[in-house]
Amino acid sequence: MTNLNDLVNWFDDKNKVMIALSGGVDSALVAYAAFQKLGNSAIAVTADYKTLSEEELYTAKQICSEIGIQQLFLDYDELKNEEFTKNDSNRCFHCRMELGGRLIQLAKEYGVKVIVDGTNLDDLGDYRPGIEALKQNGIRSPLLETNFSKSKIRETAKLIGLSVFDRPSNSCLASRIPWGQRVTAEKLTRIEFGETIVKQLTKAKQVRVRDINGSAKIEVDKKMISIFDDNILKQITEKLKMIGFIAVEVDPEGYKPGKINVIAD
Repeated sequence: MTNLNDLVNWFDDKNKVMIALSGGVDSALVAYAAFQKLGNSAIAVTADYKTLSEEELYTAKQICSEIGIQQLFLDYDELKNEEFTKNDSNRCFHCRMELGGRLIQLAKEYGVKVIVDGTNLDDLGDYRPGIEALKQNGIRSPLLETNFSKSKIRETAKLIGLSVFDRPSNSCLASRIPWGQRVTAEKLTRIEFGETIVKQLTKAKQVRVRDINGSAKIEVDKKMISIFDDNILKQITEKLKMIGFIAVEVDPEGYKPGKINVIAD
């Protein structure tokens, strides 16, 4: 039976470790386990790049504060990477290759030999070129190596009192733009604002505002779709048009991860 001890003991023979930490529950659990075993020899690193929302950044800081782990920030602009902004089906690969390179550089500065991330068993079912990029950079995945599924991660995180145990999964803001449509700072800004507006007006936790040729397609959990009555939809539409969207619709099928991973014209 996979348990927290397996994960904590994974760090047994590691002298110093860096954890690539986002605002999600997976890397939070890895950081917790590393800190339990290594104390101050475990360092969390959060990449503060342009496709990370303010909400994710805030949560990442909160997680480190709860655990008591030291947190460093990698601050760079992946919009300067043409391979990334052209947004083909390898976008995540190029993003993660750049991140991996920067993590390796930082690890050298701090005398760290082992870099880990929050990849888990459930991630293997999706198309995730980013995982391959991290693997090529020698970044290891303790949750994978100790057979943690997403449900087991949430259960364990709840048990140890991590506040993010039930936080909905998130992905970078660029994932809201269909492949083939360029990633720009303007699009990322209106997507982030758009999702904040929808969350505030509906209280939905899981929200995606897809930017499809300038039109907003809102995805929420299927059970939440009924909240979008005429009044709420009118308010959301007005606000989203004010921040630059040309049209607004709610996806009747609800939220599904990776739904727009198709090449758009």
